[in-house]
Amino acid sequence: MTAERTLARGAVLEFTPATRPFADSRPLSVGEVEIDPPRTGELLVAIEAAGICHSDLSVLTGVRPRPVPMLLGHEAAGRIVSVGPDVPGLVPGLVPGQRVAMTFMPRCGSCAGCATEGKMPCRAGTVSNGEGTLLGGGRRLARKGERIHHHLGVSGFASHAVVDARTVVPVPDDVPAPVAALLGCAVLTGGGALLNAAPPRPGQSVAVVGLGGVGLAAVITAAALDVERIIGIDAADAKLESALALGADETYTSEEAEREGVRADIVIEAAGHESAFETAFRITAAGGTTVTVGLPSPTATARVSPLTVTAEARTVIGSYLGSAVPSRDIPRYVELWRAGKLNVEGLISDTIDLDGINEGMDALAEGRALRQIIRFDGPAAHAARTAAAAQHTTQQHAE
Repeated sequence: MTAERTLARGAVLEFTPATRPFADSRPLSVGEVEIDPPRTGELLVAIEAAGICHSDLSVLTGVRPRPVPMLLGHEAAGRIVSVGPDVPGLVPGLVPGQRVAMTFMPRCGSCAGCATEGKMPCRAGTVSNGEGTLLGGGRRLARKGERIHHHLGVSGFASHAVVDARTVVPVPDDVPAPVAALLGCAVLTGGGALLNAAPPRPGQSVAVVGLGGVGLAAVITAAALDVERIIGIDAADAKLESALALGADETYTSEEAEREGVRADIVIEAAGHESAFETAFRITAAGGTTVTVGLPSPTATARVSPLTVTAEARTVIGSYLGSAVPSRDIPRYVELWRAGKLNVEGLISDTIDLDGINEGMDALAEGRALRQIIRFDGPAAHAARTAAAAQHTTQQHAE
């Protein structure tokens, strides 16, 4: 176990709501933070890659209120540097040097939510995420004596993170860090809408409304599952082009889809906006299923026809984090990726440095990016990986 605090470089959200352009308002400041050593059931991880997600953006804009200061980022992958006491009893196979994918909804394994096989989130994890703490309680981040909140139990926009072991899933070394990072959020959420919430039957069609990172993750998962007809819907031409490149057979704007009478058996709403939900409902075929995975404003409302639900035997499903059990589902996505069927790399539009985080948020807000990956490949990350490998070797000799 690491005896001293780790000095890390991270992006801390200083205030919210922030105004655009973020390149001018600078809500995120990049600098040195201190990380406590891992406690019981926790890990110190050297971050290798982190993705910028709309859930991060929604914290900046105040749509998702969170306590500040907060070290942002929840979609990340890295290598374990050290483990706290009792980790093997919680999650077997977590040793220094192991690459892990992080997930933003830890599971305690014993609450009513965890008993639903992914349908409902963990109750304890929901509470700790809202408070900006780790699943086991408390905060491990500080700056000049001031405690910093964790973001969704991860705080992945940093060179290092201390996380609860139940927040990570081990992945094989052949899975690149950027791919592993996206498996923990975008793919779990978008792909899970099909893998878990509404598995397509042979001959059924799938439409996706909202072609950001999560929506396109649903597209590539539909392609991996050999869905015969995949439809992409978005307002941005560039995203429609991306959907075609990633396996969609047809693309439309919302207006075009409704005007031309497009219908699909399974329709996934991934935009996080009430109008997108209404579009998704309207283009769902009779007997079909509308799955909503987007996270709109808490005050947003949508209009649907109850008569349509009854007369057309419709189903409407809410799917949080793709109704996922990460330890079960991430290995399934790994196997699809290994088989060359799941084009996770196709979701990555840009690679940026941590110093460009505010500009990266602008690119996401303006629809100029799908998934931007922050890479941590500098000397500090290399030293952390070397130290982790050395510690692993030392432990093996001691055993």
